[in-house]
Amino acid sequence: MSLRVQFWGTRGSIPSPGRRTVRYGGNTPCIEIRTAEGWLVILDAGTGIRELGLSLQDRSDGAPLAGDIFLTHAHWDHIQGIPFFAPIFQRGNHFTIWGSKALEGSVDRVVRDQMSPVVFPVSFEELDARIDFSTIAAGERRGGQGYEVEAFEVQHPGGALGYRFRSPGSDRSIVYVSDNEVGAPEKYNSPKDWKQRFVEFVRGATVFVHDTMYTTEEYDHHRGWGHSTFHDAVDVAMEAEVGTLVLFHHEPRRTDEELDQRVDECRALVRSRGGALQVVGAAEGLTLTV
Repeated sequence: MSLRVQFWGTRGSIPSPGRRTVRYGGNTPCIEIRTAEGWLVILDAGTGIRELGLSLQDRSDGAPLAGDIFLTHAHWDHIQGIPFFAPIFQRGNHFTIWGSKALEGSVDRVVRDQMSPVVFPVSFEELDARIDFSTIAAGERRGGQGYEVEAFEVQHPGGALGYRFRSPGSDRSIVYVSDNEVGAPEKYNSPKDWKQRFVEFVRGATVFVHDTMYTTEEYDHHRGWGHSTFHDAVDVAMEAEVGTLVLFHHEPRRTDEELDQRVDECRALVRSRGGALQVVGAAEGLTLTV
């Protein structure tokens, strides 16, 4: 039993399309997971969900669509694609949107406000698909249709969750942590052992997708903004003994060539430590089997 993963949005903060970001992509976070039975799980609803929605409609051949959408948090770059997700305008489709119980404001309220007449021409109440809302708490484990999910509270302004998914009975898993500041625990009033607890949450993951917004030099000017460095992600991945690290939530100005350099630097860092960790950069269209 396995999970199939495809990346539809890999950029952080704001969409950054253009010739300088063609290979890694300019859409904000969105990942598609398919269980062995074909159930759909979507991680975050940034602008990448627009293209995903069109693809889902093409693949469905008119059949109703259903799935779970897990939001790490409700910052704009993680929800801005929802009003442009074509399947929510189609009668007979059914999606459940999941979010943290600890968010500042309910997921339901945030999504509805996003489609209020002041900022969007179509109200949430006019959608033809059935949209349900549910919550998951840090430390909670839930079973879905062909998958199991566990949540963990990460360090990000306003709060955010990381998720670990696996097929029932499988020891293979994917950990998805889109926005997380491994450093600066004092800003978040985190428990003193937060870092070790985080490493244990990640431990042994087949695939580890983690925020790598900044270089070490850039981080000096963005401490407390809720994001990590490339080296932070490598450190956690190696300590947690994961199989593959996927560099994610790319800084909007980061060009394809610069991301190539960062991937090479991370791989060199792993080699210098004698590690076996595989490192790849998240790119739109990238597919992985977990």
